[in-house]
Amino acid sequence: MAQDARDAARRRLAALADGPAADCAPAHHLEQDAALLRRLLTTAGQRQSAGRQGDMTDEVAAALSLFDQMRLAMDQLETQVVMEARRCGMDWKQISQHQGFNSSQAASQRYQRLTTRLEEIRQGIR
Repeated sequence: MAQDARDAARRRLAALADGPAADCAPAHHLEQDAALLRRLLTTAGQRQSAGRQGDMTDEVAAALSLFDQMRLAMDQLETQVVMEARRCGMDWKQISQHQGFNSSQAASQRYQRLTTRLEEIRQGIR
């Protein structure tokens, strides 16, 4: 998707923020975790440019532990959005174009992999 299309999508979604609130717990946690990571990297960059190579091992280790949960939240959100797209009548070809895939089969297979992964996590298999 081109940059201008992404910007348009962001503006359109931002307009929804003024509408009724939906249950967006995964998105909220993802946003908080991303903010924490951004602060960590900013702090590390400031220390490096100031010539202070302080030990940030504990902070970096904590940041690394966030990624598994962030990945899970992204998978949940993507699955929910694809289900909503199908509910709205979008076919797999349309979905694939918006996701940047070359075929409807690729989008469908990705959705299947995501739902399988999420179910395995739910069952404790993964």
